[in-house]
Amino acid sequence: MTLSGSGSAPVRSSSGLSEEYQALERVITERHTCRKFLRIPVPSPLIEQILEVSQRAPSWCNSQPWQVVLTSGAATDRFRDAYFEHASRTPIAPDLAFPKEYKGRYLERRRETGWLLYDSVGVKRGDREGSRLQGLENYRFFEAPHVAIVTTDRALGIYGAIDCGVYAAHFVLVAQSLGIATAVQAALATHPDFVRRHLGLSDDRMVVCGISFGYADVDHLVNEFRTTRAPLVEIVTHLTG
Repeated sequence: MTLSGSGSAPVRSSSGLSEEYQALERVITERHTCRKFLRIPVPSPLIEQILEVSQRAPSWCNSQPWQVVLTSGAATDRFRDAYFEHASRTPIAPDLAFPKEYKGRYLERRRETGWLLYDSVGVKRGDREGSRLQGLENYRFFEAPHVAIVTTDRALGIYGAIDCGVYAAHFVLVAQSLGIATAVQAALATHPDFVRRHLGLSDDRMVVCGISFGYADVDHLVNEFRTTRAPLVEIVTHLTG
């Protein structure tokens, strides 16, 4: 396959779309948030590949503010058990304030996703205890064998956090291309003091998100539903002339 930007024209299929585009489109459209993993570890060379390619993510002034703490094996299990116990009894206090409210189309999309999730695991609408328990599964990392905690320098504020979001997007797409499932979790940033203490991070590291990853349990019903995407007419205003 000839790479675009390498000085040669990309190889194109009979549809007129390059092979690179078709491969990227497939990776993007097939990626989804995995909410139940197998406890099978990802081989170290594949993890290294994810990290190496993700490092090419763009950032403001090439500052590359992300730093990642990644756990495997017993370290994941210790982190999982401790985080679940802490989150079960402690109010959230994220470094980055949560949205003030969801309303209009944002609330509709959020509700739709929640209903799809709860329906897939048998939680009925209005079952607050059931939804609470499902929410706590975030802190079990959905049984993933690995978790990556993504942090930024506190002094960079929201700009560093945005860059970390771009890094996380690269991470999950590279992982998807290698057959590895992921779940980007804002929930894992809701107890940053605990995370810093458990992982030995300094106070100047702001916790942005966590990425649980491994191999999907494809037989579990929670991995069967897919979220929808808004039509472009709701998203894009295209000005010409």
